[in-house]
Amino acid sequence: MKNLLLLMLAAVIISGCHSSQSNNTTATIDSGATKDTAWKPIFDGKTTKGWHTYGKNEAGKAWKAENGVLHLDASAKNDWQTKNGGDLVSDAEYENFELSVEWKISKAGNSGIIFYVNDNPEKYKYSWYTGIETQVADNKENEDGQIPKHRAGDLYDLISISKEVVKPAGEWNKTIVLANNGVLNIFVNDEQVITTKLWNDNWKKLVAASKFKEWPDFGTFKKGHIVLQDHGADVWFKDIKVKKL
Repeated sequence: MKNLLLLMLAAVIISGCHSSQSNNTTATIDSGATKDTAWKPIFDGKTTKGWHTYGKNEAGKAWKAENGVLHLDASAKNDWQTKNGGDLVSDAEYENFELSVEWKISKAGNSGIIFYVNDNPEKYKYSWYTGIETQVADNKENEDGQIPKHRAGDLYDLISISKEVVKPAGEWNKTIVLANNGVLNIFVNDEQVITTKLWNDNWKKLVAASKFKEWPDFGTFKKGHIVLQDHGADVWFKDIKVKKL
């Protein structure tokens, strides 16, 4: 009898140990920690490693990285862009992805976050000949801020955002671009402001009614680079990360 009681006690202890290990595993999964590992920073906060200026092999010196912030110093102009600046292109390409970027723009400034860019400067003079842009701008002071479909958060010259959620010049905003199997959603400051489908007949009509109709390959690529635009104004970016879907 004594031996039987000892065996039963041992079984209870072993069972309790197994149960405890199972609960710990579930708690880790439920905490969302495993989901966070899917995000990959594409700006290290210290250098421009992983980026290059469109048409160049490395980033222009006007793009300065320090203290976790990527700053385009537009104090020296070169026509409508910046001397030693130019559009900054990710070395990597993305197909189905979620991109998160925090940004702030200078007074009267203009910039953009462009995606699905074909990095071929010999064929396409500018990144926006192929890539789709969500606008970055000072809506109050920049001339584009007075034009529908050109305001901050808009899918440039294509679709206006559904609500005004953009903070003014000098304040940080966050844009998320979620592109998955032809469905595009854009969020600004955690508010969903645009949803559309790419590459279908309606998309072709949107492009045909825009300035981009001049460039037949615009908005047609299903995989491409991410670009931070140089439009001749100081702009700051931070916490730039991508999740491949």
